[in-house]
Amino acid sequence: MTLVKFNNGQKREVNPWFNDVFDSLINDSRLADRFVNKIPAVNIAETENEFHIELAVPGLKKEDFKISLDKNVLSVSAEKKTENVDESKKYSKREYSYNSFARSFTLPETADYAKIDAEYTDGVLKLNVAKKEEAKIQSREISVK
Repeated sequence: MTLVKFNNGQKREVNPWFNDVFDSLINDSRLADRFVNKIPAVNIAETENEFHIELAVPGLKKEDFKISLDKNVLSVSAEKKTENVDESKKYSKREYSYNSFARSFTLPETADYAKIDAEYTDGVLKLNVAKKEEAKIQSREISVK
């Protein structure tokens, strides 16, 4: 038995059953993965001393990344081209693989733009943006008078 997702409640001009089956084929995750440009998932956290940005980008190398800062906008992009070529055969068709993405983050005024570090390990790009000294939370005990 095959389960088919139907979009009940939506009125269509053509046969609704045909459209629902057709939509399920087009929106199949196996097919969609080949045609959709993927944007990496991001985790953003803040500690007392810095901001942490983590991007899930497996399959890339350190050299594939371009990280830039323009005013208060931190931009991260990557580009990877793969060409499968066999010189011993004459091809009438070759398939290329090209992956790219770009993400931008607006940094707050409390960020120290001179102290930004990047590290890529195990498919995760980690960016650490330090906070300015005056922006760090100072904890102290206040006495009651």
